[in-house]
Amino acid sequence: MLVASAQHRVAIPQIINYNSDQYKGGLQNWDIAQDTQGIMYFGNNEGLLTFNGRYWNIYPLPNATVVRSVAIAPDNRIYVGGQDEVGYFNADSAGILRYHSLVNLIPKPERQFADIWDIVIMGSDVFFRANSKLLHYKEDRITVDKAASEWQFLGQAAGKLYAQALHQGIFRFEDGFWKPLTTDTEVSDNITAIMPYSEDTLLVSTLKQGLFYLVGNELIRKKTPLDDLFSVDRIYCGLPVNENWFVFGTTSAGVLIVDRNDKLIQQYVYGEGLQKNNVRSVFIDRNRNLWLALDDGIDFIAVNSAVKYIHPSKSSPISSYAIRLFDQHLYIGTSNGLYATPIDLKQKDVSLSKADFTEIPHTEGQVWSLNEINGRLLMGHEDGGFEIAGQSANKIYTVPGTWLYQPMSRVFPSKHIIAGTYLGLQRLDFDGVRFNDVTRIESPYESLRFIYYDDHAQAVWASHPYRGIFKFHLSDDYNRVTEQKTYTVDNGLPSSLYNYLFFIKNKITVATNDGIYEYDEHKDRFVPSPLFYPRFKGMELQYLNEDRNGNVWFITHKKLGVADFSIPNEDIPFSVTYFPELNGKVLGGFESVYALNDENIFIGANKGAIHLNYKRYKETISKPDILLNVINVIDGEKNERILFGGHPSAKIASPHLDYQSNSFHFSFSTTLYDQQDNVEFSYLLEGFDRTWSSWNDRSEKEYTNLPAGTYTFKVKSRNSNGNESAVKAYRFTIAPPWYNNAFSNTLYGILIGVLIFLLFKWQKRKLQQKHERELYLNQLELERSEKEVVRLKNEKLETEIMFKNKELANMTMHLVQRGEVLAKIKDTILNVIKKHEFGDSSINFRQLIRLIRNAERTDEDWEQFSVHFNHVNEGFFTNLKEQYPDLTPNELKLCAFFRMNLSSKEIAQLMNITIKAVEVGRYRLRKKLKLDPEQNLYEFLLHVSVSKQP
Repeated sequence: MLVASAQHRVAIPQIINYNSDQYKGGLQNWDIAQDTQGIMYFGNNEGLLTFNGRYWNIYPLPNATVVRSVAIAPDNRIYVGGQDEVGYFNADSAGILRYHSLVNLIPKPERQFADIWDIVIMGSDVFFRANSKLLHYKEDRITVDKAASEWQFLGQAAGKLYAQALHQGIFRFEDGFWKPLTTDTEVSDNITAIMPYSEDTLLVSTLKQGLFYLVGNELIRKKTPLDDLFSVDRIYCGLPVNENWFVFGTTSAGVLIVDRNDKLIQQYVYGEGLQKNNVRSVFIDRNRNLWLALDDGIDFIAVNSAVKYIHPSKSSPISSYAIRLFDQHLYIGTSNGLYATPIDLKQKDVSLSKADFTEIPHTEGQVWSLNEINGRLLMGHEDGGFEIAGQSANKIYTVPGTWLYQPMSRVFPSKHIIAGTYLGLQRLDFDGVRFNDVTRIESPYESLRFIYYDDHAQAVWASHPYRGIFKFHLSDDYNRVTEQKTYTVDNGLPSSLYNYLFFIKNKITVATNDGIYEYDEHKDRFVPSPLFYPRFKGMELQYLNEDRNGNVWFITHKKLGVADFSIPNEDIPFSVTYFPELNGKVLGGFESVYALNDENIFIGANKGAIHLNYKRYKETISKPDILLNVINVIDGEKNERILFGGHPSAKIASPHLDYQSNSFHFSFSTTLYDQQDNVEFSYLLEGFDRTWSSWNDRSEKEYTNLPAGTYTFKVKSRNSNGNESAVKAYRFTIAPPWYNNAFSNTLYGILIGVLIFLLFKWQKRKLQQKHERELYLNQLELERSEKEVVRLKNEKLETEIMFKNKELANMTMHLVQRGEVLAKIKDTILNVIKKHEFGDSSINFRQLIRLIRNAERTDEDWEQFSVHFNHVNEGFFTNLKEQYPDLTPNELKLCAFFRMNLSSKEIAQLMNITIKAVEVGRYRLRKKLKLDPEQNLYEFLLHVSVSKQP
């Protein structure tokens, strides 16, 4: 490493180290490649090593050999070479890498070839280099090309394939054959790289002899200032970085980036970021950043990043408070003194300039500010005020704790300068040669870290984070404060705490815990900035700085951003850009941004300082991507298997899983390798989740005991700029259990149909039975009703019969009584006639007797009686006549009277006959009715009447 110590640059990019404990593989790494998804592949001592930004995996070869070389075809087939082994890894439909050996295609006598050192893919042709032979794989055939001695190199440049044979020179593959290109013996060393250089020229690197031009078939030595380094530290590999830069990996000097003019742009070595100085392979990824395969580990260098880091002190990690480029020197004020380095101003990007930082004597302690005033550089230090000239610091005054300086006039040069100190305001005068300490201005003893002199109002504005904003009016001689006003919540500020004063857009501006406020001179109070407040409302800001282009840089809780007025955003005249790479690295509490120009923005940091090439940053702002890493499924018995392996394949399967396989583990990542700490993820399981998850930095998600159904897992990423990736999706189906599959459902359908049919039939039968029962009940009810009607009719009939019987009885009694009365009347008349001895010839008595006899013999009584009797005993006479037609009318009368169970006397009375005549009639009637002597006439007649009724 002859020149390493003298060739440091101002800043180095982000370097990430990966050791074997992280990637769980062998120490040594030999080759590097990247597929179309951005996944990195490394040839490792223990197999093929992969990395996707979050997760490492290793895939050993069948014979567990070292993987010396890796190359990826356009179809993402990963060709590898090891000891006596060649083949390729290819992703199956589940995205799982499977190895396919090609050894069986090699002719048997040629199957022993030790290590495969290089692999080159040219279209459909794949070439493998072993020391003893070249293997050419095409269309499932491998042919072998041997060298007379040894093949030392295989590579491609400008679309051509080149190889080097020991003692034979360089060959080029043309028309299916290796044709000699040079026989120049000047290159007796191994070629390690052939790279495009110009239209007809290639750049050739060798192991120990440095660099050559290959023009046509001639090798021309390229002499450079680095030849001594190349001869000792050896070039092991090389690649073009861009049109102007080339990167070389060495065996003991780390990695070097050289431009076309042979100028060393940057060198990265152990102790300045690298894990080892022995670099086996270099690779430029799709984001133009650099990967190194080391003898022990893997390093990532963000050479294309616009962000780089400055470490002025190599012995201790000091913080930076102030930065200034002055008089061809870069000065950095730190927590332990002032450091400076000469700067090559020909470099537009200062970070690329050579650097040799040294500490300026007598500046030990906190350096708070560096201000250029009157063409001089003033330093605010915890021990007082200093003027910096070259590599020396001249003390101006010893007042402790100077925060910063402000000229009191816009006229150049300013005769009066004011300083904010721990103890208030300090005044300096400039006599054209030097700065002289005048006096402390009579002012409050407040630590005034932020001040600004308003020459229009002839007032000093200052702020204190716990007191508010001060406005001091000075006396005519500037030696004392004549008037003071404090602005707090009562004067428009959102709070009396945490207010930081700046001069932005020609206005007194305050960064607050609620955005940006500015001073309104007419109202003499602070108001929300009409320009900035709508965008920064509610944001807690600690720092503001306006650059020469009018852009405003700001810091909020160790996060850097810029309001860029060159990029309007809709109705706001600026757009806001954040720098997620710097989150948490920006110095908090003593924030500082020095904006020299678009290519050189310097930021105070916790460790050293940060250089930002804002111009390049805007050109290379990248949109994050998203990768599904590994998807595992776990069944009910806790058996785990891989559903998706994370590698690109022709077609990703959408698996159908059984019901027990219902627990899943998803892992995912992004290949923004330099922004891993600033990337967040959001995911959604369609069919289960209702909304996307909140953004978080977790790169895995688990779901357990999912029900049967079809799901789609979706995931996306975003960086701190708010840029989101496209959505990556994975679809899968969980089958229902055996008792809920299609066959079972069909069977259930049939059974349900049968049950429905049986149920319908049973229901129909039940309804029929119910109907029959209702009919039966209705019939019973009808019969009951009919019986009730009959009963009522019978009761009515009985009532009527009783009434008629009663009426008949009454009538009979009436007739009997009337007959008795008539008989008594007749007897009385006859007795009167006898006593008075009236003769029968007396007309009046004879007529009276005749009337009584006529009344006794009248048939009207019988007819009336007969009608009532027939009503009560319907058909009685008819039935008797039918059975006994010989009965006379008088005998029928007797039957009626006997039926009524009248006595002989009553019957005699009714018939106007004697009782004896009644008895004779009874006798004769019994004979006609042919009754036995013991048979009762009344019962017989009753029986005849009842038996004949319907």
